[in-house]
Amino acid sequence: MVVTKDTKIGEILDADTGTAQFFMELGMHCLGCPAARSETLGEACMVHGQEPDGLVNKINEYFGNK
Repeated sequence: MVVTKDTKIGEILDADTGTAQFFMELGMHCLGCPAARSETLGEACMVHGQEPDGLVNKINEYFGNK
């Protein structure tokens, strides 16, 4: 899976729940909320005051190392 800032959080978590750790590290603790699952990674980062590029890279590295 290739993740972009337009990828929905639910899609990322469905691909591998191990990615939850990266969201939690940034204070995104509401991953089980239906609204959060339908947000894009970029939208979630904006709400939490985070830069999406670092999270995108970290998750893509994670998927690449599996």
